Amino acid sequence: MIRIRNGLASLVAAPLLVGLAFGLGACGGSGDGDTDGENGSAGGGAEGGTVRVAVCGPMTGSAAAFGEMIKNAAKLMEKEVNAAGGVDVGGTKMKLEAVVFDDKGDTTEATNVARKVASDDSLLFVIGHFNSTCSNAAKGEYNRVGIVQFSPGSTNVKVCKDGPFTFRNLYRDDYQGQQIAAYVKETLGVSKVAVIYDNDDYGKGLMQSFKAQAEKEGLAVVAEEGYLRERTQDFKPLVQKAKDAGADGIFIAGLYNEAALITKAARQDLQLDVPIMGGDGVMSPTFIKNAGAAAEGAYIATPFLFNTGNDSSAATAFMKAFEDAYGKEPDTWAALTYDALGMALATLADAGTDRDKVRAALAAATDEASGYTGVTGVTYFDAEGDCYSKPVYVATVKDGAFVPAEKSITK
Repeated sequence: MIRIRNGLASLVAAPLLVGLAFGLGACGGSGDGDTDGENGSAGGGAEGGTVRVAVCGPMTGSAAAFGEMIKNAAKLMEKEVNAAGGVDVGGTKMKLEAVVFDDKGDTTEATNVARKVASDDSLLFVIGHFNSTCSNAAKGEYNRVGIVQFSPGSTNVKVCKDGPFTFRNLYRDDYQGQQIAAYVKETLGVSKVAVIYDNDDYGKGLMQSFKAQAEKEGLAVVAEEGYLRERTQDFKPLVQKAKDAGADGIFIAGLYNEAALITKAARQDLQLDVPIMGGDGVMSPTFIKNAGAAAEGAYIATPFLFNTGNDSSAATAFMKAFEDAYGKEPDTWAALTYDALGMALATLADAGTDRDKVRAALAAATDEASGYTGVTGVTYFDAEGDCYSKPVYVATVKDGAFVPAEKSITK
């Protein structure tokens, strides 16, 4: 029986980590610039008194802003854990090394990374990937060799299916799409919506969920336009189709770069002054930076939000530590990465460096009492490794920054 100890308070004694905890009832690259994972050596996850974990995401490419936040959050925890004396591994304190791998947000690269990670016995578990299409591409290799894959960002419904070693600490797109459709209809007052979506696992899955709920809500989808991330350059024709169809709202199921171009095309090029709402892939400060003034008033769904006026002490402490370390505020994905890494590390007090026992300990967190309380709330899983304990928040852009929307999702 694996019993998950009293969370990160027992993992280390660093001030930021105190208060983050697993429930007591559960059973069950060396440097900041390393982004290729080339500094590994075999050793079963704990080489020379060091616990080595893989952190995989889009460190370069069109989603690199997400990758930067993921890497920085992991490196912050590495620094804190080591400064406090190390991570508790079966009663022994060991150093933590977060080895960063760049999948470039690309399925081929993600598969290559998964093979590299899976073949390195010195890596104990994986935090990643971010893009759903990358998590889906890498899942088979991780599950084949039996190493935990814990995603802090992938929301496609298939990510955890048939993957006993795959987990995530945020909602699925079927839930997200349902909540967004209801919000667009009931709160934003839209009756005819255009859906513009990234033609990948994330964009298509979120679009389909949104459409299904829109029909139930009596929200007419009058235009449905797909694009190819990093390939489609001109979004004006897509937005023109939305305008010609009489859309009084736009929903974007994609990532921040393309969302910024769509928003600028609508509001600046075509003077289409209608509510614009993005899925959580738009939740990056880079969206605001790239869209400029056109971003003002846009709505974004997100699995977590800072500065709500009711932030937990853990969220406040994490934000301060991150800002002190990097000179900028953390985003949603930094917080989810920090929690995913913290939750996985907290299993090691009893699981040691046994990959199967790490998986079993995570899988045993099945309710609030046995879950992990971190920056983003309580994380626990169903039998598939999916997480249903996180709500959908809504942010809006005001004065060039994300703030909580005046009306939130209450379902």
